[in-house]
Amino acid sequence: MVTYDELNEQNDKITELTNVLEHLLGDRHLCGSAVTCELFYRFVEEVKNHLEVMDKGLYSQLLTHQERQVRNTADRFMGGSKEIKRIFAAYLKKWCRPKTRELAIKEYDQFMAETEDMFELVLNRIQAEQENLYPMIRKVTGDPQRAVA
Repeated sequence: MVTYDELNEQNDKITELTNVLEHLLGDRHLCGSAVTCELFYRFVEEVKNHLEVMDKGLYSQLLTHQERQVRNTADRFMGGSKEIKRIFAAYLKKWCRPKTRELAIKEYDQFMAETEDMFELVLNRIQAEQENLYPMIRKVTGDPQRAVA
């Protein structure tokens, strides 16, 4: 069972980490610090976990719904999830050293541009979930507290 409170808590953590990381990564001298790297990898884990919860729990009940609009919305969000995962994986491969949990920043300006784009992508997704997906699921299921039974 996944509740809207749990989903919103995940989104809040991701948003908070994004906001803090934007400030830390904006200072070139702090990019390689242990604290920045720890928070960055926490952000990565939070995003991956959230997408997994969404992929495994929410979409299956929507894809079999009788209304075409519900199925189309679920399909659009699933496609968006796949695209975010693809972009995220390419970003992590380019800029991260997961074994040592460090950032591999060779070209700071390019790193920051791609990081800002990635943050914007994730935050836009969170906003779309809260404004479009969650209300639709509430309407379809009639359950104001649980997103997935």
